[in-house]
Amino acid sequence: MTVQDRLKEVRDRIVAAERVGKRPEGSVTLVAVSKTFEADAIRPVLEAGERVFGENRVQESQGKWPALRQEFEGIELHLIGPLQSNKAADAVALFDVIETVDREKIARALADEMKRQGRLPRLYVQVNTGMEPQKAGIAPDETADFVRLCRDELGLSVEGLMCIPPADENPGPHFALLAKLARESGVEKLSMGMSGDFETAVEFGATSVRVGSAVFGNR
Repeated sequence: MTVQDRLKEVRDRIVAAERVGKRPEGSVTLVAVSKTFEADAIRPVLEAGERVFGENRVQESQGKWPALRQEFEGIELHLIGPLQSNKAADAVALFDVIETVDREKIARALADEMKRQGRLPRLYVQVNTGMEPQKAGIAPDETADFVRLCRDELGLSVEGLMCIPPADENPGPHFALLAKLARESGVEKLSMGMSGDFETAVEFGATSVRVGSAVFGNR
């Protein structure tokens, strides 16, 4: 299969999952995860019409996306990997959406940079639904208070929550938990689901799914 074929297949599967979940067609955004892929591998996906992409590392993204944005209009770039406070300025300058706000230090650094640059990337809070010590994310029982701090004290507009369930567990309960936390926190967007479980995520209310290998092939 070509990358264009894989992209079409993923889009078709998202539509089918929307139907199963009795959700309107087009209610879920595909974020094509292009981390570790060079510009030459990303270009065919852009040529096939995809415009929303996810990257894990700020520095890697700086090396390929400014040039691609000169070639293609309408690109929306999501940071889906951990963010260090010393990279906040670069992240605000490059990304349209930052999905991995997970602690007060990062939130404050982003607030300062957004004010300084006059640029307002959309923000998601990452939740560690499995309470895994090696994984980034705010604890589930701290999520509502953290969203409130971001909004009320720091003036940040948090539009959604994001999670990465434990690899060896049924993702459904984690997606259900994230949806519950979003309701409690007063946010509307849910970034959840990857290549192996995005259809389940759609059925649980995902508004965006982060799909890499199913689109680009194995790294």
